[in-house]
Amino acid sequence: MNTIPKPLVLANQWTIVLAVIIALLTQNAWILFVPLVSCVLSVFVGIHPIMLIVKKFLSKPLNEYIQEDKDQLKFNQWMAISFLAIAVISYMFNMMTIFNIATIMVGIAAMVAILGFCIGCFIRFQYQQWQYKRKKIA
Repeated sequence: MNTIPKPLVLANQWTIVLAVIIALLTQNAWILFVPLVSCVLSVFVGIHPIMLIVKKFLSKPLNEYIQEDKDQLKFNQWMAISFLAIAVISYMFNMMTIFNIATIMVGIAAMVAILGFCIGCFIRFQYQQWQYKRKKIA
C-alpha cells in the first residue's frame, strides 16, 4: 500500500484551513491559490510543495509516523481542487455568495479532517460500496 505520513497530510489540511480563514476575512481569493496550486501539482505531477517543505522539519524517519492511504489522499485532493477552483473562479466573476459557500465548504472539510473525521473518506467509501453493489447485481 502506498502511504503518506500523517504530519504531511495535516500540514496540507492546516494550509487549507488557514488560507480559507484569510480568504473569508479579507474577502479575497488570491490566498486560495497556495493550497490550490499545491493540490494541483500533487495530483498531476506528484509533487506537493507544502509537504516537501514540512518534510524537512520532521524529526523521525517518515515510516515511523502514522501513515495515510495515498489513493484516499488523492481523492480528497480532487475534492479540494474542485471547491478551491469554484471559489477562485466565482471570485473572479464577482459571485461572492458562491465564493463564500465553496470556501466555507472546503474549510469545513479540512477542519473536520484535522479533528478526525474525513468527509472525503466517507464519500469515497460510499461510492465504492455503490460500485460493489452495482457489480454484484449485474
